[in-house]
Amino acid sequence: DHTGKSTANAVRERRVQPPRGRFYDRNGVLLVENEPSFTLYVTPRYFDPTTIPLLSSLVMVPDSVIQQRFDLANKAPFQRSPLQPHITFEALSRVLEQRHNLPGVDYDISQKRRYLTDVRLTHALGYVREISETALEKHREEGYIRGDPFGQGGLELQYEQDVRGTPGSEFKMINIKGQVVADYLEGQENRAAQSGMDLTLTIDADLQAFAESLFVNKRGGVIAIDPSNGEVLAMHSAPDFDLEMFTERLDPAEWDSIRTHPDRPLFNRVTQSVLAPGSTFKPLVAMLALEQGVINRNSRYFCGGGHPIGRGNFFNCLAEHGSINVIEALEVSCNTFFFEMMNRIDVNSLNEIASRFGFGREPWLDIDSSSIERGLIPDSSYYNRIYGTVAERNRGLKVGWTQGNVMNLGVGQGEVNVSLLQLSRYIAAMANGGRLVTPHLVRGLIDPQTGEERIPAAPPSTQLEVNPVYLDIVKEGMKKVVHDHSWWLDIPGIPSMGKTGSAQNNRDEDNSWFIFAAPADNPKIAVAVLAENAGFGSNTAGPIGSFIAERYLKGTLELTPTRRDKLKTLMALNTITEINPGRGE
Repeated sequence: DHTGKSTANAVRERRVQPPRGRFYDRNGVLLVENEPSFTLYVTPRYFDPTTIPLLSSLVMVPDSVIQQRFDLANKAPFQRSPLQPHITFEALSRVLEQRHNLPGVDYDISQKRRYLTDVRLTHALGYVREISETALEKHREEGYIRGDPFGQGGLELQYEQDVRGTPGSEFKMINIKGQVVADYLEGQENRAAQSGMDLTLTIDADLQAFAESLFVNKRGGVIAIDPSNGEVLAMHSAPDFDLEMFTERLDPAEWDSIRTHPDRPLFNRVTQSVLAPGSTFKPLVAMLALEQGVINRNSRYFCGGGHPIGRGNFFNCLAEHGSINVIEALEVSCNTFFFEMMNRIDVNSLNEIASRFGFGREPWLDIDSSSIERGLIPDSSYYNRIYGTVAERNRGLKVGWTQGNVMNLGVGQGEVNVSLLQLSRYIAAMANGGRLVTPHLVRGLIDPQTGEERIPAAPPSTQLEVNPVYLDIVKEGMKKVVHDHSWWLDIPGIPSMGKTGSAQNNRDEDNSWFIFAAPADNPKIAVAVLAENAGFGSNTAGPIGSFIAERYLKGTLELTPTRRDKLKTLMALNTITEINPGRGE
């Protein structure tokens, strides 16, 4: 009974933010945790707006920012609302010293993210900010209020409901200035906050850091997955940005520089970039040609340096390969051979097998689906819509499409666009016997209170309808790519398979592609790499993918003088110790 208390006092409920769930890598390395953060609050009914300049100077934030937040809070004048998040302890101390001049202002201790390793994982993790007004309207019924933290992109958004935890409550006595003077009923009515679920990721922190180090001064991306179950071992899009910037007051100028940067660091090149895949598409065309019966293992076609198309036109090859079969064509990446394969195959058949392997469809990954693109695999209806039908061409209404459009698909050019995420599933399926796995970043969610683990739901893997004999033929060609043709991409002592690619982009140098799996007959890792405007796949993307796979399988790199020079030259690193610290050669 508080009837003896001063009538100038009242009771206020204060929200207690729970610790957000922590993130661990697959080996138990703690990647993301929380640390204390201070947030200023205002109750507009008691606040004197003429003190805004004083408050702004104390927390070192422009007057306009405080004024804008006060105006928003003043829509509910008796409600305590956040005024400025993530102030430093020093700033808080200055505010408390002036507390007598700042009625209606108080503070809470909350949590902010703390990143514990050199691993950035920018696009996979996402970040945390104060919930926006738009998100608040959408999620208010889930218990969110203004000022609550909310995941932005990546895993922070995808698993928001799991990692946010359950807010608690504290009941406080306040005076006529809206300031706390005591606990109500000595805290007997308080309700403790419950921590959010911890996430165990599929990511290997050591491999992730290594992959990130290989993209210094590059645009592109890489994803490495376990071909047996789709666990993402490493995923990086370059350039990226530092998530630490969101743990303090966000500098608008710094954010604008990232948002408007011409290299688009906010863009996830693993899931959002869909481009012509170049020769990495040839194994799929080879599979289709075998399935359709237009060739067999021993069928040969003559390459004289290119393929005629139409009246007097010619599609070039990189060399004159002479009489060549499908295995040899994959090994030397003969354009002529694959132009001819698509000359014999209907475009709708290519669309069907590509769809089977996950192209042209939105792949699943446990991050915000709005950042995942489906790409394009054309069929006859697409060409009719874009270029016009034969009848329309004959009547002069549209230009029409030709066999040249279709033949160009045989070398991964033209109207075909794929993502790194899709390519990782494709090379994994080629290596694992035709099973299309579902890439995912989270192994399990663990309740920190009980230790109980929950496995998140994900679409199951799919066993594709592929002839194992044909698959073995294609794999044989892909093995020869790295063992015989581009031998520097081979992992010493570990049989592997892969395919390089270079694709025109109509702007700068060709995009460099590489898909790779090892060991070839019992794959533990599948990698897809894109290096934008970096030329031949065997010179840039190839070494990146091969070194990543070797690092994962061996824990170190076997650096012969040739491989050492390749690493130093292509990866833009100052010393070998940067990528191979404390390890033998």
